[in-house]
Amino acid sequence: MSQVIAPLEDARAAAARQAWRAAHAAYANVESATLTAADLESYGEAAWWSGKLEEAIAHRERAYAAYTAAADALGAARMALALSWDYQGRGSFAVAGGWLANAERLLADQPESPEHGQLLLIHALNAMFAEGDLERAVELFEQAYELAKRVGDRDVQMLALSGKGRSFIKAGEIDKGLALLDEATASAMCGDLRAHSAGLVYCITISSCQDVGDFRRAAEWTEAANRWCDKLDVTGFPGACRIHRAEAMRLRGDWPAAEAQAIAACEELKDFDQMITAAGHYEIGEIRRRRGDFAGAEEAYRTSNELGREPQPGLSLLRLAEGKVDAAVAGITRSVQGAAEPLFRLRRLPAHVEIAIAAGDLKTARAAADETEQIVDSYKIGNRRAAAFDATVHLARGQILLAEKDWDAAVAALQHARDEWQGVGAPYETARARMLLGVAYTRSGDQHAGAVELEAALGTFERLGARLDEARIKELLGRVEARRTFLFTDIVDSTRLLDTLGDEKWKRLLARHDELVREAIAESGGEVVKQTGDGFFASFENPGAAIDTAIAIQRALASEIVAPDVRIGAHSGGAFRTGDESADYGGQGVHIASRIGAAATAGEILVSTETLDGVGASFRVSEARTETLKGVEQPVEVVAIDWR
Repeated sequence: MSQVIAPLEDARAAAARQAWRAAHAAYANVESATLTAADLESYGEAAWWSGKLEEAIAHRERAYAAYTAAADALGAARMALALSWDYQGRGSFAVAGGWLANAERLLADQPESPEHGQLLLIHALNAMFAEGDLERAVELFEQAYELAKRVGDRDVQMLALSGKGRSFIKAGEIDKGLALLDEATASAMCGDLRAHSAGLVYCITISSCQDVGDFRRAAEWTEAANRWCDKLDVTGFPGACRIHRAEAMRLRGDWPAAEAQAIAACEELKDFDQMITAAGHYEIGEIRRRRGDFAGAEEAYRTSNELGREPQPGLSLLRLAEGKVDAAVAGITRSVQGAAEPLFRLRRLPAHVEIAIAAGDLKTARAAADETEQIVDSYKIGNRRAAAFDATVHLARGQILLAEKDWDAAVAALQHARDEWQGVGAPYETARARMLLGVAYTRSGDQHAGAVELEAALGTFERLGARLDEARIKELLGRVEARRTFLFTDIVDSTRLLDTLGDEKWKRLLARHDELVREAIAESGGEVVKQTGDGFFASFENPGAAIDTAIAIQRALASEIVAPDVRIGAHSGGAFRTGDESADYGGQGVHIASRIGAAATAGEILVSTETLDGVGASFRVSEARTETLKGVEQPVEVVAIDWR
């Protein structure tokens, strides 16, 4: 008997002091049949904090059955509420609803209890998040607080304060909301709440601070949450604390550690909460996109989307970086149109400004900047804009003023954005503002000031590993290290051809086209980077080889009995690999080549005039013409190659 009692006593003692890993290990050594309903409840909690959700659910279901058998309605209701939460997080909404209804039935005839307060909290959260009824949510949170006060439940009280604070923030009453969140979170830090309640309070506070641009406050509470996790010997609310930590690290510029934290969080969260896991993958995508790892970012955004989180604005900014301006415009426009809540729109509008400018749509850019400023002004903290929000507004204005060639006004706006981001302690955002400020200074005639800002931005980008931005700065400073010639091909009217020929004939025609294009690229020593829809993206060490390939492709297709019309564009410029040696290329040179290809007509080879520098005149060219290309600030001079 003593062999049974000792582990059970150890397990109960560990659970009482919220040492959940120790409790889980101790309960595992206890004969299952000896566990009471309360033991099973504690065992489930220990499994939950140890990252074992399936096991936690199993123990909680057994605890529910044990409480029911003992006619303990409150205990059974408590387990039903916990199980509803578990299934809600993993996206099993019908099951979650069933457990919630079960809890309501059990509590209907019971006197006031903490469980009634927990039930009110769930209804309040549904009113706030699912229904968007903030007034009703505040009313329910107040009811929960008062009920908890009457029954002496500190956990429900602080959760109700947190929820009420979050509701105020969503309603634009920032100061009132933050004051309530600070009060509740200070209580969590003092250790007078249960682990689950404290974790929820921390998460609500940190995410709310981030939403209103108060990144310093968010960082302070993140550090407090990390100390709490370490003291409790847990990894977070499972995984959620790691995501908050990753976001703070990314903002501070520690990208490798931020990615490692986010990956660990997703692994811990994958069975617990689908939406928070999706947010973790989105964070991974944001880090990789900034590093220029396009394939890795694409994968992370795709996973985030599969888990139910729209991967915006990151995915549209990725498309812009890839030179796919039309796709970027379509993605961000659709996302902004679908976002109703002001804070959700605010996360997308700065990207909308940047992408609209790249597309040459200054009217849309101005409208997005105006809305950004209106929302920011409605979410002031202490009658002042949050520094990060203020920086965002001035950066958007500066980008538009640059596009309008109002250099002096652009300098003033971008100086403000740089200084604000620097005050926030966000090196990447500061460097982006510096890069644009350097351009504004240079265009205004102050070459020295422009060089100072560009050099400062370059140093930051190099330290962070922001390869795309580093390449842009080097191009602006005339320090292109890797210059190649890029060639894009594309079948014209492929949809019409498919409709005309039918599937089988189109497949044979496309296979022959692919074979001829690949052969021409290989024979000239080029590299097929990837296929792009109905065309190819290829890279060459010198422009002569690229032009020879373009001519060979057109002549080979012309010699076929039936062949599609193809347009080809080429440009020489700086670029960088976006990953290992088998990966894609990124940089302005690739983007310009892609846009030149899109500007060509059927059967045309269109090449930038600078690409022809140093190339022997073994072919005839047309008169030069100027093309305004989407996403390219200055017009580009091009010529058509006579290949016939």
